[in-house]
Amino acid sequence: MKWKTEDGGWSPYLAGALVGLLAIASAYATTQWLGKTSYLGASTTFVRAAGLLERPMAPDHVEQSEYFTKTKVRVDWQFLLVLGIFLGALAASAVDRSFKLEAIPPTWARRFGRSVGKRAVWAILGGIVAMVGARMAGGCPSGHGLSGMMQLSVSAFVALGMFFGAGVLVAALVYGRRSS
Repeated sequence: MKWKTEDGGWSPYLAGALVGLLAIASAYATTQWLGKTSYLGASTTFVRAAGLLERPMAPDHVEQSEYFTKTKVRVDWQFLLVLGIFLGALAASAVDRSFKLEAIPPTWARRFGRSVGKRAVWAILGGIVAMVGARMAGGCPSGHGLSGMMQLSVSAFVALGMFFGAGVLVAALVYGRRSS
């Protein structure tokens, strides 16, 4: 197995194997340390962050909200995992010298132009739709894809199929067919 791709990036097979090992290690470690199994996932962390930001302005709302009561507004290991994903990606891109600030990705620029405002509006709307979808599905693609499939959960297979199917459909609608 090659460790790197032809363009110098990580092998997807190696990265997938490492993420799989991380999922297993997190399930084992949380069972040992917390007394209950907690799985990898990211969308709940963003809900907790919203609760942390809202608490100083509307503490009664956060304390009484059934949604925040179920989600338990706090900084925990998954919160730090999401921070680690960001910092790890930043460190990896710095090490392999692929880091660059990019307001408009090239694919977007070819299709829609170089307007930063237009890109920002669509990125925010896309993020809202993705988060609402993740909450409706009871988790994000990483939660369902890594943790749910690790348990051979039928709902995880269905959710992941829907995530990928919708992603392919939206990409085809937004970017059109790719010319060879």
